[in-house]
Amino acid sequence: MQQNKPKFAFYVNMDDYESMSNSYGSTSSTPAKLTTRIQHIRISSRESLRIRSLADHMQYADPQGHAQALGIGSAVWPLFGLLWPSSIQLARKLNNRPVREGESILELGCGLGLTSLMMHKRGAQIHASDCHPMVPHFLKLNQALNGLSDLPYVHAQWGEQSCPDLLASLGLIPAKQRYDLIVGSDLLYEGNTPVQLAELVNQRAKDQAEVWLVDPDRGHRNKFTQEMELYGFELVRQVCLRDRPILTPEGKELPYKGRCLQYQRG
Repeated sequence: MQQNKPKFAFYVNMDDYESMSNSYGSTSSTPAKLTTRIQHIRISSRESLRIRSLADHMQYADPQGHAQALGIGSAVWPLFGLLWPSSIQLARKLNNRPVREGESILELGCGLGLTSLMMHKRGAQIHASDCHPMVPHFLKLNQALNGLSDLPYVHAQWGEQSCPDLLASLGLIPAKQRYDLIVGSDLLYEGNTPVQLAELVNQRAKDQAEVWLVDPDRGHRNKFTQEMELYGFELVRQVCLRDRPILTPEGKELPYKGRCLQYQRG
């Protein structure tokens, strides 16, 4: 007899709002205010995290143009601060994967850092990475919320690269290390991403490496697999995630449609 899978209410404390000063790189006496909320994310029956995210999805605060200089316009500026369903799915998948001694891990496009924080909490040697200048600040906030510290962060982006002098002026250290495992969620959102992302993965992956990517069926999965094959990566497993719904605080199911793609080289 098949047992019903446990359902986890991921989103709670939705009304825990705060205003927060965005003083990142600002010389203004009145820094821009960001409205945030704290969400309690239950990854499994034993693992959960509190995540501070943006409450208003239309917020924008780039007083000195740092994000713009990094190629991040006003339309996409707040995306880093949203808790995307695919990030929860990735955290759930990796939570079931044993932590391997000495294994180096890189999360690309970490955003609020849910997966990196979860793996860091479990003792994994993981580096969080993104290209948004506000991500390091939110990572520090979310580490403090969960009693964590010392999660390494590096700057990593695919496509057009940022000026090294700009990164240095912002205190951002570019990713240079090569890793045993590279992970990410909901990264294939534009038509040119498969080529650019596969190139970055190849640069940052060891000769023998794994890649885990959760994709909500945005339509670029096959192209990404083709690009990965050019760098010697084989798609060894696809896990359908349609049977893993996310629940609202009211208990309403929001069905998730996507896949966990697992690649291997060497």
